Amino acid sequence: MKNLSLTILILISFNSFAQVDIVKEDSIAIKKFYNTSLLEGKSYAWLDHLSNQIGARLSGSLNAQKAVEWTEKELKAIGLDKVWLQSVMVPKWTRGVTEFAYIETEPGKSTNVPICALGGSVPTPIGGIKASIIEVQNFEDLRELGTSGVEGKIVFFNRPMQADLINTFEAYGGCVDQRYSGAAEAAKFGAVGVLVRSMNLRLDDFPHTGAMSYGNLTNIEKIPAAAISTNGANLLSSMLKLNPKIKFLMNMNCRSWKDVESFNVIGEITGTEFPKEYMVVGGHLDSWDLGDGSHDDGAGVVQSMEVLRLFKETGYKPKRSIRVVLFMNEENGLRGGKKYAKAAQNKGENHVFALESDAGGFTPRGFSFDCSDQNISQVHSWKPLFEPYLIHYFVKGGSGADIGPLKKEGMVLAGLRPDSQRYFDYHHAKNDIFDAINKRELELGAATMTSLVYLFDKYGVK
Repeated sequence: MKNLSLTILILISFNSFAQVDIVKEDSIAIKKFYNTSLLEGKSYAWLDHLSNQIGARLSGSLNAQKAVEWTEKELKAIGLDKVWLQSVMVPKWTRGVTEFAYIETEPGKSTNVPICALGGSVPTPIGGIKASIIEVQNFEDLRELGTSGVEGKIVFFNRPMQADLINTFEAYGGCVDQRYSGAAEAAKFGAVGVLVRSMNLRLDDFPHTGAMSYGNLTNIEKIPAAAISTNGANLLSSMLKLNPKIKFLMNMNCRSWKDVESFNVIGEITGTEFPKEYMVVGGHLDSWDLGDGSHDDGAGVVQSMEVLRLFKETGYKPKRSIRVVLFMNEENGLRGGKKYAKAAQNKGENHVFALESDAGGFTPRGFSFDCSDQNISQVHSWKPLFEPYLIHYFVKGGSGADIGPLKKEGMVLAGLRPDSQRYFDYHHAKNDIFDAINKRELELGAATMTSLVYLFDKYGVK
C-alpha cells in the first residue's frame, strides 16, 4: 500500500513538473514573439508604405490593384511556402469631385457644412439639390411623418452614437441602420435626398462615409445620400429649431460602374503534422477613399502579415497550415470573404480556426470569440500567458466580417479587440491616415495575434 501511494505521489509530482515546463515553454515562445515584433518588427514600415506610397484602396480602384501587387511581393519575400492571388469580382464606385453643401437661412445667406457621399450613393442632379429639410431620429419618426411630412424634402437622420456605452462598437451598431438603410426608407415617402449624422463620438468637422443600400428600389427611385460631420449635424439641428423653414443644398458627383476583377492575396506556411487543417489570420486590403485607411484596415493587413513573418523569424514551425488572407471588398460588399469561404468549401478544405484584425491599430486588450464553451475555457486557461502583456479581455462575441462566411460547427472564429475608444474618431473619415497610428501599439497587436495563433496551433481546437 505504501508503495502504491508513493507511486501515485511520484506520478502527480511528475505531471506537475511537466505542466510547469509546458507553461514555461509557452511563455518563452510568446516572449520571443513580442520581443521580435517590438525590436525587429516590420508591421509599421509595411503600413507606412501601404498608406503613404499607395494610399486609399477603394475596391475596383487602381490603388487597390497596386496594394494587391505589393502585398503579394512582400509575402513572397518572407519566404512562405505558398503565395497566390484569388480572383474576385468587386463593385466599382467613384466619388468624383469633392462634395459641397450649405444651409440657407434666406436667399443669398448661407453657411457651408462638411458632407461626403455615402458609398454606393447616386449623384445629385448637376448643380445639386436644394430643398427643405426635416430632422428625424429613427425610422419610426419617418413613418409617423408619412408622405405628407416627407415628400419633396431632404431627410436628416440625427441619431448620435450612444456615448455612455463603453463598448463603442455597440454604440456604432445602435445607429448604423440610418446610414445603411436611411435612403431606402426615406425614398418610400417621397424624400429627394438623405443626410446622416456621421458615426462618430467626437465633435469635429470630418464627415464619415460608409456603405449604404437602396434595398429593392429601382434606379429611378434612388435618392442621393450623404453624411454630415458631427459639428455640422449639431449646427443644422440648432438652426432647424430656430427656423424650420431653412433649406439645405447638397451637390455630389459620385457614380457606380460595372463590376471589375480584383483579388484576395493569400500566403501559407504548410503545417508539419496536420497540413490539411487550416488556420487563417487576416484583415481587409480595401479601404474607403477619404483617408488612406491606416486604421481601417491597413493595420489589420500588416499585423496579419507579421504573424507569419514572426513564425518564420523565431523559427516556430506550425503543426497546422497557417494562412494569411488579405481580403478584398469588405467595405462595400464582403465579396472577398465570401469568395474565400466558397472556394474553401468547394475544395473540401478543413478550416479549424480564423482570426481577423479589423478594429484599428490601437493598444490590444484581448479577443472576442465565436466558438464553443469548451474552447472559451481553453482560452481562459491561457490567461496567465497574456497577463504580462496587459492582455485581459477574452469573451464570447463577434469575430470579423471577412471570416464570418467560414463559420461552421466546431470551428473557432476570433477577432482582435484593441482599445476602441478612439476608433470611431477615424473610421471611414479623411483623418484615417498613417499619422494616427502609434508604432508600439501596432506592434503589440501583431505579437498578441501571433501568440493566440501559436496556442491554438499547438493545442488544437476542442
